[in-house]
Amino acid sequence: MTDPSGSAIFRFSTADLPEESRVAMWCEYYGRSVLRVDIEPTDAASFEGAVTLRTLPGLQIVLGMLTAAQVTRTRKLIEDGNDDLLLLVNQTGYTTVSARGREVALSENDAVLVSCGETMTFDRRSPGSAISLRIPQLILSPLVVDADDAVMRHIPRNTAALGLLTSYANALLDDQHAVAAPAVRRHVAAHVHDLVALTLGATRDAADVAISRGAGAARLRAAKTYIIENISSREISIGSVSSHLGMTPRYLQRLFENDGTTFSAFVLGRRLGRAHRMLYEPQTAERRVSAIAYDVGFGDLSYFNRCFRRLYGATPMDIREAATK
Repeated sequence: MTDPSGSAIFRFSTADLPEESRVAMWCEYYGRSVLRVDIEPTDAASFEGAVTLRTLPGLQIVLGMLTAAQVTRTRKLIEDGNDDLLLLVNQTGYTTVSARGREVALSENDAVLVSCGETMTFDRRSPGSAISLRIPQLILSPLVVDADDAVMRHIPRNTAALGLLTSYANALLDDQHAVAAPAVRRHVAAHVHDLVALTLGATRDAADVAISRGAGAARLRAAKTYIIENISSREISIGSVSSHLGMTPRYLQRLFENDGTTFSAFVLGRRLGRAHRMLYEPQTAERRVSAIAYDVGFGDLSYFNRCFRRLYGATPMDIREAATK
């Protein structure tokens, strides 16, 4: 995700369009071109919509008002390869979100996380507004114990950090000049990333996981949490983690295998994700790449560079140079 407009605020409304073609223009431009979704108004004659959008490094914030309509990310549209994660906060009115064979009903100020890489439908039954925060999966996943598990999980309005996140995001859409400098834009985006991660983490306590998916899922989540908390240690191993949690290394490995990965792959992904984030942050701009690699737990710089390029399709220096533009 890029920031081509220098974080300028973009506003688009059906009120600015010719009445005879406003629905078609809205659905084609805003729906297909901007959001890559199909929009089907419940009543075309009375249809109204308004959008305020701001793009920052690794973040797109959209505040949208819409009369009753169905918004769909179809199988054809997901062929664009976009697998960003999108946190939708329903601010007014009532809407339902359907994906993965589930339906989540959102009252005012409730939220849900969805994946842009999957088919989904937003069904707004009455006029209302919502704010969405779209973040690349490679940025958000390292900040959350299990981002995939958080997809399509209902996030109630009283969730810790959600109110602060919503207020902060709305403020960013109100002020045209507050994030003009590139370094400030990166810092602000990182702050939003952190608040989204806190919001998702607050909804997934170990007890809920244990009840809904069994003790194995709770133990796997505990293992992932411990790994993330100690990711900078080069001494972390399947033996040390399993010993800390009171299980055998083989049992822990099996938990990761059942989750579709391995212990080593999970540790490597989290270390690379943390390094990618540090290369983007203004406060670490003066640190050498080798120092960052060491800080996130790598002891071999050439191995770090190979793994980083394989995952991100760019070298660490490429990422750092892109962050300063």
